[in-house]
Amino acid sequence: MATTPSVRRLSRFSRTERALHWVHASAFLMLLASGLCLYLPSLAELIGRRPLLKDIHVYTALAWLVALAIVLLAGDRRRLVATAREIDRFDGDDLAWLKRQRAAQGRFNAGQKINAIITAALAVLFAVTGFFLWYGERNHAFRLQNALIVHDWLMYISFFLLLGHLYLSLIHPSTRHSLSAITRGWVREDWALRHHPKWVEQLRQGDVVR
Repeated sequence: MATTPSVRRLSRFSRTERALHWVHASAFLMLLASGLCLYLPSLAELIGRRPLLKDIHVYTALAWLVALAIVLLAGDRRRLVATAREIDRFDGDDLAWLKRQRAAQGRFNAGQKINAIITAALAVLFAVTGFFLWYGERNHAFRLQNALIVHDWLMYISFFLLLGHLYLSLIHPSTRHSLSAITRGWVREDWALRHHPKWVEQLRQGDVVR
């Protein structure tokens, strides 16, 4: 392997981290598609099988929870815990970045940390409100009046976050190389030096969890 900075590859995400991301992403897209068909009467009429769509929505949610549990139980939990702590830690450079000042960033910049925290919070809220929507149909004592409204607003927020995420990972020239990290696990060192120099320095000093 060549060792010049322009072609050297740095490992950014482990297999467990990538599996967690793609389990969540694939389930979210399926839930979004089936949820929109249930939410929009025109789509529901076009497909014409609303009970089937509800079953797909519910069972996809169950499969998502089971798959996440499998990844957490069978994967590298030490790496996931270290990643969670890294995302939860905001330092002066992160605050400066949020103020649009030039500041060296670690493996995650401040925007990515906020996105990860919001995504995790939305997932929990989706699961809770979805449970009450499903169980409330079977036991009216658990029917929450505003659960559907909250579930719908979570969908709106998630949809626009998804659009921004797709733009940065697929279209924006300076950031789309990051897609390599979540698909193949690595990024080029020259790209990392431009966007995450603090992380590169930590790698060189051995001050990161591998």
